[in-house]
Amino acid sequence: MKRVLQKMKKNNHTCIGSVGRSKGLNGEFYLNSFCNPKENIIDYIKDIVFLSDSKLEIEYIKKSANKLFSKIKNINDVDSVKEYTNQKLYLNMSSLPKLPMNEFYWNELIGMKVEDENEKKILGIVKALENYGANDCLVVKPFNESIDNKTRLIPYINEIFIKSVDIKQNIIKVDWRSDY
Repeated sequence: MKRVLQKMKKNNHTCIGSVGRSKGLNGEFYLNSFCNPKENIIDYIKDIVFLSDSKLEIEYIKKSANKLFSKIKNINDVDSVKEYTNQKLYLNMSSLPKLPMNEFYWNELIGMKVEDENEKKILGIVKALENYGANDCLVVKPFNESIDNKTRLIPYINEIFIKSVDIKQNIIKVDWRSDY
């Protein structure tokens, strides 16, 4: 599974980061990247958009130690950049490379129904994907079609727990009984 993107979807855009606190006096800011690894955001610099203001453009993204910092074109002072703190940075999904069959971006899985293939029961919908060190996990939250009201963490391990992902049918089939 490709772990490039995770966060929010908005229209045909996916959130790949946000503007952090200001850095220095010339309009730079710390960049909060939602990519994994976080440096992947650098590959998309020309495609990053602010949905709140389409005229804004990222001038550059730099890495210093283990932090990223960036600058918005024509924003040259600390007070001006502070107005954009916490604003989300988006990427049009069409800017992403096509993946081989059976590989998915995290954000494609969010909102999909999760069904236990043994019991043929809906466990919930994918609200997020998290990495707890050993492997990635689907965060499955209940909704009106769910078997119960339990939130589940299902390890994303192909052929063991994840049996199939059908983007067109919007369903992930898992080997994860409702009583787990």
